[in-house]
Amino acid sequence: MSKNVLPLNKSVLITGCSSGIGFAVASYLAKKGFTVFATVRKPADADRLRGLNEPNLVPVCPLDLTHPDHIPGLVDLVQSELERRGQSGLYAVINNAGSGSVAPVEMMDLDLFSRELHTRLVGPLGLLQALLPLLRQGGGRILWIATPAIIPIPYVTSIHACDFAVNCIARTLDIELRPWQIPTILIRCGGIKTESSRQTPEGIESILQHPRSSLYRGVMQKWFNEMGEFDDNRTESVKVAEVIYKALCAARPRRRYSIGHMAGLAAFMESMPQDLTDAIMKARY
Repeated sequence: MSKNVLPLNKSVLITGCSSGIGFAVASYLAKKGFTVFATVRKPADADRLRGLNEPNLVPVCPLDLTHPDHIPGLVDLVQSELERRGQSGLYAVINNAGSGSVAPVEMMDLDLFSRELHTRLVGPLGLLQALLPLLRQGGGRILWIATPAIIPIPYVTSIHACDFAVNCIARTLDIELRPWQIPTILIRCGGIKTESSRQTPEGIESILQHPRSSLYRGVMQKWFNEMGEFDDNRTESVKVAEVIYKALCAARPRRRYSIGHMAGLAAFMESMPQDLTDAIMKARY
């Protein structure tokens, strides 16, 4: 008996495919034989995906996860396309959409943070509620793109707070959906090279314009300098696609996969006692 699942006649849905990891994963999986429903918010991004001329790639637009009214139309489209292609159910949902911003908690833009919570948490849950019947039908699995460890990292709370919650949701779903053998898998990404990963001088300056920026100016400038070195060592997005392909094809996938610059170190720190991890982070910052 084969240890792997072949992608023949199987479909996956990926959120956030306009660029970066989502775009790389969508194009990679389509070339490997999966039918890929690649969701984007803007028509121009859908046109870019169509420009790849990949018959297995089906752009879906619009899907803005802050707008729950987009979900019913998406489900109808997926069902119709599955029927047209003679496929039974959906094999995987890959939750990738989201971005995040850099700022101390005291200076966070709460409107942006609220949008991120809806994009990374509320919207994906609404999408899963709608798609679980198709996942049951397709013997599917659920994947979440997240940071490599649930440890506190200063100035990126808008990203990591969502990932703390994603960790809880993913592990809970893995228990609740066990009767239907729908595994929930975390793809834990360290430093990955994307169009939005590098901090621009304009972005840094906008943070430093905050009325209380003087309180954090020195430590934030040091942080940005260190991130410049970190950016130079980021892993190519296609490596994430390769790991996801492995997780999709494994008959018994692991619940956690790690990929990306410094992902291993972050995972190691997560395994340490919480007080020790916090003490290390305080000493560093």
